[in-house]
Amino acid sequence: METRYLKSLIAVVDSGSIADAARAEHLTAAAVGQRVQALERELGFALLSRSGHAARPTQACLALLPRARRLVREAALLGSDASADGLAGTLRIGAISTALTGMLPAALRKLTQAAPQCRPVIVPGTSRALFQMLQAGELDAAVIVAPPFELPKALRSVQLRREPLVLLAPPQARGRPAALLRSLPYIRYDPDAWGGRHAADWLADQGLEPAVLCDLDALEAIAMLAADGMGVGLVPHWTGLERFMGDCRMLPIAGAAYERAILLVTSAEPDLPRMADLLEGALA
Repeated sequence: METRYLKSLIAVVDSGSIADAARAEHLTAAAVGQRVQALERELGFALLSRSGHAARPTQACLALLPRARRLVREAALLGSDASADGLAGTLRIGAISTALTGMLPAALRKLTQAAPQCRPVIVPGTSRALFQMLQAGELDAAVIVAPPFELPKALRSVQLRREPLVLLAPPQARGRPAALLRSLPYIRYDPDAWGGRHAADWLADQGLEPAVLCDLDALEAIAMLAADGMGVGLVPHWTGLERFMGDCRMLPIAGAAYERAILLVTSAEPDLPRMADLLEGALA
């Protein structure tokens, strides 16, 4: 059984259509369709249910998908196994948006300089989504916000930094954080996001109920809206915030309890231990 064909099947399932999978695989739609059909002939049952431009996995396909993902991953690791130093192959790194625009670029430069045969694949996402991908074995490492629960023993984490809470206010706004939150619209860091709970806790502790303009799990957008005079926002002071805040006023919020912790999370037994260690060193 061709692992390339399994990879194409997984791409169809993940994207929801043969056309989108073909673009991701740099193949024609016909080639992807033929690969799936070849698998169906070999296995003796249908893998996809086609409706218009959409393609959905059958129950049989869903049942074999975890093993198919493992087979594709194991095949991809063969090159690394043959490498004398263990620093060759694809390293799948998930990252929240503020890591993508903050700490990750410099770390990737260090990583690829130290391991020229390492090919990082960067997967953006929310902390919750990236955590789920780690658990499913779809990522080798992820830079995420510390979750509101204890990590399972199958995963290992290293704290990279702590980010204090700050209030962003339009340039012309004057006053203390509490007064500004009472008088101006509040651009709220989504309280359901793992990082959003710290701002929500501070507001609750202060007995504040500001008028919410909108909810966002996009800190860069919150900073830009505050800079445009749309309101105020409570955000962690992440590396790279200054590139988005323009002429905003930035007021510190005291209290370690309201800091956001950023973790590098990997499997406790990673497929590529040397590369995982190198990534950790580059991010430190």
